Amino acid sequence: MNKTTLLLIVSTTCIFFSGLLMVFNTTSAEVLSRSLEVSTHFALVKQLIFGLIAVVIGFIVWKIGYLKIIQSSPYLLLGCTILLLLVFSPKIGQTINGAKRWIGFSGLGMQPSEIAKFIIPIFFIGEITKRKKHLDFNAFLKVILISLIPITLILMEPDTGTTVIILTTLVVTFFLTKIRFLYWATPLFVIICLATFAAYNMNHVRNRITVYLHPEKDLKGKGHQPYQAKIAVGSGKVLGRGLGESLQKLDYLPEARSDYIAAIYAEEVGFLGIAILISLYMLVTYSGFSIAMKSKDKKGFYLACILTFLISFQAFLNLGVVSGLLPSKGVTLPFFSQGGTSLMVNIIAIFLLLSIEKEKKIKKCIKKRSKL
Repeated sequence: MNKTTLLLIVSTTCIFFSGLLMVFNTTSAEVLSRSLEVSTHFALVKQLIFGLIAVVIGFIVWKIGYLKIIQSSPYLLLGCTILLLLVFSPKIGQTINGAKRWIGFSGLGMQPSEIAKFIIPIFFIGEITKRKKHLDFNAFLKVILISLIPITLILMEPDTGTTVIILTTLVVTFFLTKIRFLYWATPLFVIICLATFAAYNMNHVRNRITVYLHPEKDLKGKGHQPYQAKIAVGSGKVLGRGLGESLQKLDYLPEARSDYIAAIYAEEVGFLGIAILISLYMLVTYSGFSIAMKSKDKKGFYLACILTFLISFQAFLNLGVVSGLLPSKGVTLPFFSQGGTSLMVNIIAIFLLLSIEKEKKIKKCIKKRSKL
């Protein structure tokens, strides 16, 4: 195990166990304050189980290898699209806070859009690298149109935050794969115009923008969360109130265990604790891009860059929302927030990065043996 691999594993593990502590911290307070008939350890155990399942799946992915995952991406995209369609099924789909983003089986929930965040870019990488020598506009447009099917379904849920993340990731992929600017600039401009028009006609989007600019105007509604988050972050000061001493988690800040968990963390450990958490994400980002730069082929390079970008971009968006720099997007903090599907896909992404690193080592060993 080299330094890059060790650094990636250690930093990710530290973030995950810090998140476990905060999930227990926030959910146990919620159980006690609301007198819920569940164990104070329920959310902690659930998060730990999701993490262990993700590690098992991730290990299988690691053994299979990233090349076979990329090769299988059309089938993975098809499966993901079917899951996104099931979201709209009356018996399987679940509506929470007015959005149809979840599917449920026997009490277990899943958010297909979280899976799509990773599958769509992987599919694009696989198709583009396969057609690279004979890539014309028609071939590129075909790949984009296929990718737009799940993206459109996500937008219909509605989940504009995930849609923006996927489109941004695709643009980054265009630059990485050196797609001709004329191929994607015009379609992207059309998509942005259509998305802007659609978003403008969505009441929840307009409300979020208004709340973002003036949260104090709707303290009893949409402005409550960002306003309380600012209070939580600010009251933490330099060293924080101390672990378990947060006041905002006592029903003042909704979604304290998921989207806004970093606000509770900042309140309890202060600026110093947040600085350490951000440093850990920076180490994950550094490790991911280091693996990309040393990958054995272009597929590994593209995949490692995109996986690293997705993890770091989501962390940036979540922390930006918590600090009030960005409008609320419903993006969880990777490895840290409560959320089974999000946690699992991010952990599996780490194993994909380790798979790229493993293939590099295998190639080096083959070269050494050939020299002997």
